[in-house]
Amino acid sequence: QVSQLIAKLRLPLIVAPLSGGPTTPQLVAASSKAGALGSLGAAYLTPAQIERDVATIRTLTSNPFAINLFAPQQEQIFTTDQLQSAIQATSLFRTELGLPAPTDFNGPFHPNFTEQFEAVIRSNPAVFSFVFGLIPSECLRECRDKGILTIGTATTLEEGLELEASGVDAVVAQGYEAGGHRGIFDPKSSDPAVPTIPLTQTLASRLKIPVIAAGGLMDGAAIRSALNVGAEAVQMGTAFLLCDEAGTSGPYRKALEKATGKDTTITRTFSGRWARGIKNRFVLEFQGKNESILPFPAQNAFTRDVRGESAKRGSSEYLSLWAGTGVDHLRGSLSASQLIDALEAELRNASKN
Repeated sequence: QVSQLIAKLRLPLIVAPLSGGPTTPQLVAASSKAGALGSLGAAYLTPAQIERDVATIRTLTSNPFAINLFAPQQEQIFTTDQLQSAIQATSLFRTELGLPAPTDFNGPFHPNFTEQFEAVIRSNPAVFSFVFGLIPSECLRECRDKGILTIGTATTLEEGLELEASGVDAVVAQGYEAGGHRGIFDPKSSDPAVPTIPLTQTLASRLKIPVIAAGGLMDGAAIRSALNVGAEAVQMGTAFLLCDEAGTSGPYRKALEKATGKDTTITRTFSGRWARGIKNRFVLEFQGKNESILPFPAQNAFTRDVRGESAKRGSSEYLSLWAGTGVDHLRGSLSASQLIDALEAELRNASKN
């Protein structure tokens, strides 16, 4: 069924969810309208916000789209000493930004997956995708009953096999080059650091379900390379961050325009989970201070005020500047439709050669 959906697209492309700002109903709709599969990054949205954004998407296009959530996570415990260490490590930043130290910092920090998932089911997208592990079997069954295709995310062969065994319809092979949060199942484990093309090739040869390549892919030639090793489609996120319809903030856009792949790093600084982004002061000053980083998603909630105030002041020094290693191949400000046009032409050219 995923193969059938991909075959109906103008090109085998999923625009990544881009949760936390860049995702907008306008970007999702424009991507789907142009012949890709747009994805709404709904991990940080309330059920009401999910349904509101879906309603907006449907006023803009009747084409299929995906909704993406974080798989349900076990609440990670942290001690008072860990919290005090985190407060101390960020005190200078908060002083500079005129922010008070957190006083009443209590969970739960995870969004309510059950309520979010119910909003997804009510919204009835063509595809439901997720990261950070497996989702309950009853959720997969409910998606099947509604005709909603499911796509999980793997960073290793072992994770891919688990996803296939769970009953998903397809797997995203997220390589080490990818920007944003790494889809690693275990939040406490180190990053397996498997590059996109080898991971895609391995998963495509071992799984019986479609594999979608993601990570560092920025042009039509890269799409062709992924298809050549067995991917049925690709997922691209960083390439779309500068699109007119993206909600990428002004300071974030400026940082992207100046960055190269060497400027990116894997860090837990902003959220407590491994993610790839552009190095800035916040990232650099947290190096060697792992004991001051709270577990995911408490760290994400803990740094939200710092990131928000930094954006208000037009500074990128305290923002989570998620970007993949292909960031230096960004094309500047284009509409999503213009970018998809360019990718289609490049893919056609690469296929001829």
